[in-house]
Amino acid sequence: MATGFYSDLHIHSCLSPCADNDMTPADICAMAKLKGLEIIAVTDHNAALNLPYIQTAADYYGLLLIPGMEITTREEVHMLGYFPDVDTALAFGDFLKPHMPKLKNKPDYFGHQWVMNEDGEILREEDTLLMGASDLSLKAAAQAVREFNGVPVPAHINRGAHGLFSNLGFFPEDIEFTAVEVWRALPCSHSAQAGRVVLHSSDAHYLGDILEAEVTLPLPERSVQAFLEYLKHPVKT
Repeated sequence: MATGFYSDLHIHSCLSPCADNDMTPADICAMAKLKGLEIIAVTDHNAALNLPYIQTAADYYGLLLIPGMEITTREEVHMLGYFPDVDTALAFGDFLKPHMPKLKNKPDYFGHQWVMNEDGEILREEDTLLMGASDLSLKAAAQAVREFNGVPVPAHINRGAHGLFSNLGFFPEDIEFTAVEVWRALPCSHSAQAGRVVLHSSDAHYLGDILEAEVTLPLPERSVQAFLEYLKHPVKT
């Protein structure tokens, strides 16, 4: 029998240049616990370097961490990738790195990109800009995530300059997405949601933006594998 677990599946850490410096591994997990969450996913832009330390913090606070990443495709569409474990997410980051533009970050303009451990110590600053678009098409990026045993999910498809509808103007049925993330505050095409798992998350860049205990995942158990299987097998309508 499925049980509802309170979740927020789109959170940025201080590795993302657009995220607040207070989005440290420990503070993210402490805030998620304080808000009553049981499952979180940290999905930094085009990198996974903070996930090992977020995993340690999540374990301490009794949270299930879904290792993730927010990938920017050639079309400048944002796509979430969810992976079976931290090592696989890191390996995908290594795969993605040569597909990213060779640009240096400008912290004074874009923000810092801190790699920070579970104790709040800065280990280093990533100097390659993580906010650029990769040279992978949406279809190629989705296929790559699947080859790493992950599940690709178009992010906030109905919101902003990097949403799927804003950039493409249509839903690409040939990629066979089984799940989508929808921004709850805005209308969204029913056809894009029909027959797919629909996720609602915060896209938090600040601690206060992490969701309260309001969105649940109907999983048979609280595990990464159960979550990935849930995404792969949407309810048929």
